Amino acid sequence: MGHLNLPISKRSPRQWRLLDLVSAAFFAIVFIFFLLIFTPLGDSMAASGRQALLLSTSDPGQRHRLAALVELGTQPVTIEPCSADSVDHMPCEDPRRNSQLSREMNFYRERHCPLPDDTPLCLVPPPKGYEIPVPWPESLHKVWHSNMPHDKLAERKGHQGWMKLEGPYFIFPGGGTMFPEGAVPYIEKLGQYIPISGGIIRTALDMGCGVASFGGYLLAEDILTVSFAPRDSHKSQIQFALERGIPAFVAMLGTRRLPFPGFSFDLVHCSRCLVPFTAYNATYFLEVDRLLRPGGYLVISGPPVRWANQDKEWDDLQAVARSLCYEIIVVEGSTAIWKKPLGDSCLLNQNEFGLELCDESDDPSYAWYYKLKKCVSRTSTVKGELDLGTIPKWPSRLTKVPSRAAQMKNGIDVYEADTRRWLRRIAYYKNSLNIKLGTPAIRNVMDMNAFFGGFAAAIKSDPVWVMNVVPARKLPTLAVIYDRGLIGVYHDWCEPFSTYPRTYDLIHVAGIESLIKDQGKNRCSLVDLMVEMDRILRPQGTVVVRDSPEVIDKVGRIARAIKWTAIIHEKEPESHGREKILVATKKFWKLPSASH
Repeated sequence: MGHLNLPISKRSPRQWRLLDLVSAAFFAIVFIFFLLIFTPLGDSMAASGRQALLLSTSDPGQRHRLAALVELGTQPVTIEPCSADSVDHMPCEDPRRNSQLSREMNFYRERHCPLPDDTPLCLVPPPKGYEIPVPWPESLHKVWHSNMPHDKLAERKGHQGWMKLEGPYFIFPGGGTMFPEGAVPYIEKLGQYIPISGGIIRTALDMGCGVASFGGYLLAEDILTVSFAPRDSHKSQIQFALERGIPAFVAMLGTRRLPFPGFSFDLVHCSRCLVPFTAYNATYFLEVDRLLRPGGYLVISGPPVRWANQDKEWDDLQAVARSLCYEIIVVEGSTAIWKKPLGDSCLLNQNEFGLELCDESDDPSYAWYYKLKKCVSRTSTVKGELDLGTIPKWPSRLTKVPSRAAQMKNGIDVYEADTRRWLRRIAYYKNSLNIKLGTPAIRNVMDMNAFFGGFAAAIKSDPVWVMNVVPARKLPTLAVIYDRGLIGVYHDWCEPFSTYPRTYDLIHVAGIESLIKDQGKNRCSLVDLMVEMDRILRPQGTVVVRDSPEVIDKVGRIARAIKWTAIIHEKEPESHGREKILVATKKFWKLPSASH
């Protein structure tokens, strides 16, 4: 067999090694390129890169550029999930940050919001094992444990009938610290002294509410209760209340007025709420008095009422009530009931607390970041019918023009036009847009720009409750909403809302861009606002936005970036103006580690 005689290469071994290295590097680059472009690894690395970019707070300029990129929608940018330990993130009630603040008058437990530049731009994920919530009314009695796997409250309060763990559910027997046998017999007992039934009492405030069983069982009497408590060592009182489908709100009675208008609640209730009513020259009692409607009822159950070792506190509480001419209805066991006098009939002459009427220039309905005052709010600052027993009973008070609306310029005409407009719009939402109002899919509802509460009034026959939000910089119409027998709060939408993630089934907003503008200029970012809406919206929840076509297009671009499925509709045929309507659904996504 012959041999081929090949020429001997003239290249040195060193030259060969250099050529091999160059060739190897070239092929490695090509291989990595194909790996990144055509495999899931590339997608994962790209997502990680975007995540690092989106979560970076060290460079505010970078955050602004990303938000602008999302808003423009020229590139397919997706806002990434936050980390797994942020499932219950509440930006303004962050105990890690707020614990550094002053303890005086519980200042550290009030709202303290970070600047947007100090917060990550990401989507709060659901916890591992999250389930679509149990529908109302079954949810009043049980919720999924996996949606809020916080056992501390059940362990500490189970013997008082608050809640207990049973299989995959938390069960709520309906008890409370001062009514371990259940809220129903407790409410029946109160009904012997105050008109629980019959529509006289409609709006109530439950201070330090626990899991809100009191407010939950008052719903059967057509009494709508705002239940509030701070984010505290029990961790999840308000989260449990909202998961149950009960109106609730995170708040603390500290250094500021609560975000409600004056003379709005027919009943104020404290069951072992531990509010020091007579401290700081009775400042907290004066705040309750500001909120309570003339002729309304105050119920305090638990300390200091006839409580061991609290004789002085009990004496002081009675003395403050007497100073304000509150009529004591009954003291039974450790429960005391008072009735507030009508009008400014009480003469604050001599009293040991030095109480005086507020200046006539003080508006009792200013309540957004407004310091508590050590004076008695004047009912005479509000003209018209305020007194309980004078205003119409529920449900007629829902439709009769409230006197606080009639006092506004063209108030009666505007109110009646708003009522007709929302009846027409809700019919269109249900019949043409297939929004699931009136079905078990929707229980907790928010109207982000409520005005007179026309949206909420138009769905009164549905099994829902509505948190009516009146933006703090807009016309202060929240008192009108309460006079109608509805509930709500003041809020500035350039800040996060005081609630837990995943608490609303439906969020409605008419004029979304107006919430972030002031004199034609943006005060904050629409991207940040919609990320906040996503935080408080439940998976598979619905968002309805009404605005101009240009704004709706922008909202649609941001909706894609936050994993919403959105459809843009024409407005109802009878409406004037250039509005369009965006209806979006939040996808039920999970962190990769949380998938089954």
